[in-house]
Amino acid sequence: MKKECPLCSSSAKIFYEAKQTYFQCNTCCGIFVDPAQLPSTKSEKARYEIHSDDTNDMGYRKFVSPLTSVIIRECNEKSLGLDFGAGASAIVSTILKESNYSIVNYDPYFHIYPELLTKKYDYISSCEVVEHFYTPYKEFTLLKNLLHPHAKIYIMTEPYHEGINFASWYYKNDPTHVFFYSKETFLWIKNEFNFTDVTIDGRLIIFENERVF
Repeated sequence: MKKECPLCSSSAKIFYEAKQTYFQCNTCCGIFVDPAQLPSTKSEKARYEIHSDDTNDMGYRKFVSPLTSVIIRECNEKSLGLDFGAGASAIVSTILKESNYSIVNYDPYFHIYPELLTKKYDYISSCEVVEHFYTPYKEFTLLKNLLHPHAKIYIMTEPYHEGINFASWYYKNDPTHVFFYSKETFLWIKNEFNFTDVTIDGRLIIFENERVF
């Protein structure tokens, strides 16, 4: 059985079967849930609503700190940011706003402001979001188009690598995690969408848009 990769449209072969069937792309190496087994939008939203997202929780703040720290280090208060897939609590923008950063929230379930997707941004944060993309090519096309030429996308997700035992990998057990990336996947995205560079540092991935000279 083969499927078409939702990121690069190449053929993909069965990678793992249990309660769900997962395919791995032969080209970009992305791993994805069988499209016939994707959760409904109703069940997806219900899953998000039970997340414990207390913005005062120091453990939660520490978890997102690789993302918020690098934005504070590389951007400034005058830059306009977008927290894409902000979630109910919008933890990333909450922390950045405490340091007087200008950032707006978009989320298809909790911050439904489609007008924000018609503007350009100096940086985009997307924390624990890209693994939820049903149509990653469409979503990365959108993200690319939202960037100023000098801008960056700051992503947090857990990449897959061959040292991981997929059968026991906790990250796949969330039914709303439907697409998993590897180093090869991020490099494919960099080349396909003409990013100048990609940095992969554990769970932190940074795409840099083309520079203006």
